[in-house]
Amino acid sequence: MAEISFPLPDLGEGLIEATVLDWLVAEGDQVERNQPMVEVETTKSALELPSPQAGVVKKVYGAPGEVIKVGEPLIVFEVADETAGIVGTVPSEGTPKRRVRLNTPLDED
Repeated sequence: MAEISFPLPDLGEGLIEATVLDWLVAEGDQVERNQPMVEVETTKSALELPSPQAGVVKKVYGAPGEVIKVGEPLIVFEVADETAGIVGTVPSEGTPKRRVRLNTPLDED
């Protein structure tokens, strides 16, 4: 099992912090990817943040009313392995294929 920490993401528009309004999950809960996990409020609006991956909630940071800065830990997940939640992989074997440059009719002058 691996632990993956998820920090408060950049919520846009130059916002640097958010206030925790309510946790929709608790430590020990099994969560699915995109499941609403916490409701936060910024100076612009209140919104629910979805879980970035499936796993068991190991630890939550910030009780309701507490302010968390962008980049600070928000939640820690316990997952089956370190690759959980990663979409796609980069091939590691074989040599890269040669790219062929095609000439357009304009290049033939």
